[in-house]
Amino acid sequence: MNKLVRIYGIYGFIIAVILFSTVLYFGNALAFKTHGIIGYLTMIASVSVSFYGIKHFVKLHQDKEISFKEILGIGILISLFPAIAFGIIDAIYISVIHPEFPAEFITYKYAMLDSQTHLVGEELRLAKLAVLKQSEAFKNPILVFFVSMMMVFVIGVIVSLISTLIVHKKQP
Repeated sequence: MNKLVRIYGIYGFIIAVILFSTVLYFGNALAFKTHGIIGYLTMIASVSVSFYGIKHFVKLHQDKEISFKEILGIGILISLFPAIAFGIIDAIYISVIHPEFPAEFITYKYAMLDSQTHLVGEELRLAKLAVLKQSEAFKNPILVFFVSMMMVFVIGVIVSLISTLIVHKKQP
């Protein structure tokens, strides 16, 4: 079990690093919204290895009954690897490679808020203040690491849960 988790976890870690780095390198000309969509697709792709790890685990233990909890645990452990990769890369990117990101993010979010006609006066000011407070998190690389890691980890848990439901259902 430990070897299987490490192998598939490392696959997920490598996929996360390659995809995330590729998006950052080639995606400079893309809009924030497009970056967000590609980012979520990258997260899903990197944690999807948990499905293959779960499938492999069930195949290795096909001669005995495996609990739902045990299968789900394998997927969750595998998902930790790409989650950690995303956290590390995002923290490095925002604090070292592209320290202007928080200011660009604020500008983008302010433009979005300004374009929303239902926000006026005090509502608009409060919405912009909320964006400013949210962007404060970007100043702390440790916080960026944990937020990014948890976002990917939650997606990984969802993918693992779906994968476990699929694979566990197929068990005799």
